[in-house]
Amino acid sequence: MDTVAEIVAAVKEGNTTARAVAQEVGRRLATPEVQQLNATLDWSQEVLDGDAARADGAAAPGPLAGVPIAIKDNIVTIEQPTTCASRILQGYRSPYDATVVNRLRAAGALIGIKTNLDEFAMGSSTEHSAYGRVLNPLDHSRVPGGSSGGSAALVAAGVVPAALGSETGGSVRQPASFCGVVGVKPGYGRVSRFGLVAFGSSLDCISVFGRTVADAASVLQVISGPDRHDATTVSAPAMAAPARRQDLAGVTIGLPKECFPGDLDPGIRAACDRTVGILRDLGAEVRDVSLPHTPYAVAAYYVINPAEASANLARYDGVRYGQRRGDGVDVGTLYRTTRGEGFGPEVKRRIIIGTYVLSAGYYDAYYTKAQQVRALIANDFDRLFREEGISYLFTPTTPTVAFRAGERTDDPVQMYLADIFVAAVSLAGLPALSLPIGRSDGLPVGGHVIGPQLGETELLEIAAVIEGAVPATEEALP
Repeated sequence: MDTVAEIVAAVKEGNTTARAVAQEVGRRLATPEVQQLNATLDWSQEVLDGDAARADGAAAPGPLAGVPIAIKDNIVTIEQPTTCASRILQGYRSPYDATVVNRLRAAGALIGIKTNLDEFAMGSSTEHSAYGRVLNPLDHSRVPGGSSGGSAALVAAGVVPAALGSETGGSVRQPASFCGVVGVKPGYGRVSRFGLVAFGSSLDCISVFGRTVADAASVLQVISGPDRHDATTVSAPAMAAPARRQDLAGVTIGLPKECFPGDLDPGIRAACDRTVGILRDLGAEVRDVSLPHTPYAVAAYYVINPAEASANLARYDGVRYGQRRGDGVDVGTLYRTTRGEGFGPEVKRRIIIGTYVLSAGYYDAYYTKAQQVRALIANDFDRLFREEGISYLFTPTTPTVAFRAGERTDDPVQMYLADIFVAAVSLAGLPALSLPIGRSDGLPVGGHVIGPQLGETELLEIAAVIEGAVPATEEALP
């Protein structure tokens, strides 16, 4: 599949049509090689063709004319089901489209692919889907990361040039690293959450995968900006198009020592060390810095995250929408049966933890304390960006390359630790991205670049320079 810019240019110049692109995408989705990835929960040639007809019939081609974009199946669509990969929402159809879906279609994009995910976006491997795990296209024995693993897999497999995922604590950046693609999380409130099924309301961000930084930037530019349907969006205008830079002169990049521990995987350290050397060669000033409260980020995140999930998932009771079990009995049995049969084990685990930390006897000991730690983490970032002259931060995206399927499903703590370098950024609400910076044992390594609030445009400019200079597919031997 061509890049976003190549598809748009071909459609605008009359070298192809959006319908031809839609037909090619459908052909790829139907191949056994793509089907065995289990990356889609629903795709419709009819919907793709309908979007293509609108794009081809537009008076002027939009900025994403003819570009197929896969949508994580926790983002609602009228024409296709939205299941969140959960039995409890099997067959559910939304009465409205998400704001991001409307904006993509208005820009000429083709929206007809709903991707697999960890149930209700709860997971770090896309092994917790009610409809089976997603395979990593680079190595089927390994996970693609999660929870947006289906979207990452389709981009990595070359089926689509870009896809939407959602981030609560690293669910786009981590699978981007595992699959060797670009994953961009905007700052909290930069993209409307209207139509994103709520998981952690103070953390959730619709985010973007792309084969390249430019692909992701083109999509983020279209979907960003205020939305009257979502009071949590910031009032700043939509993201501006990134400018082209030749080097990193005048840029100061911080290396948080907490993200380069002594036991970091040697292959990942080697790729990061090589990248830091290239940053210096590009003219950047590189400094060692500290984010002293980062070691507490995963613990704080896994108190706040389940607490908000517990509150949000209380609406799935078998009465208002979704699947109903135990009908015709008392309401308590209705609730227990519906949730017991509808929710998977990871969702139940987080509901139980969240309910516990919000209970009267433990609220202050756990939830209040976690929110205090969250404030300290945000202050650490603010100090570096505002007071110490740091332009951006660079870390590994993940502590390991993609792990094998089944390796961590019996040990939730080890699974949660896959988010150790990305969770702090989510707690602080900052923009960040992962891009490929090399290989370790043949598997992709992601480099993690973090920027200040409302700094998406400049962050993507810097990332594009790094992308052009760092070998993304070469082994960086330790």
